[in-house]
Amino acid sequence: MDGHVGKLIDSVGSIFRGSDILPWCDRDIIAGFESEVAEAKNEEQKNESLMRLSWALVHSRQPEDVNRGIGMLEASLDRSSSPEQAREKLYLLAVGRYRTGDYTRSRQLLERCLEIQHDWRQAMTLQRLVEEKTRRDGMIGMAIITGAFGVVGLVAGGIIAAASSSSRRR
Repeated sequence: MDGHVGKLIDSVGSIFRGSDILPWCDRDIIAGFESEVAEAKNEEQKNESLMRLSWALVHSRQPEDVNRGIGMLEASLDRSSSPEQAREKLYLLAVGRYRTGDYTRSRQLLERCLEIQHDWRQAMTLQRLVEEKTRRDGMIGMAIITGAFGVVGLVAGGIIAAASSSSRRR
């Protein structure tokens, strides 16, 4: 277990080294936390292990892991023992939704986090990422639409020019 926790700490440490805003998690870390859940001796240990497993899943590069983490967190959200635990679960759900590209839902979850603790830096950082990604995707979408209209305009112009050219020849 110590090796898995060490890898987890290295992954989280990448945030502070500037290599990635949101850390990624490997399959071996996930497998370690799955074992930890299976070996839990009581309900408290199991719940703590499930939170670590959920964290690892939503930080995975594998979409099926991320979706599994989202499902686990959604199923356990109503059973949060404190506002802080609810905040943690909401944040992890927001990370999962961000990873799946559901930026609208991620933003909504982050707003709920910030209702619980308005100055929580992690949530504010992810909120900025969501806003940047939404803005960037919107700009790309506008460029695609503008390009499509441009192509349609060129084709229509070509057809009109060809039609007028053929009518002049007659």
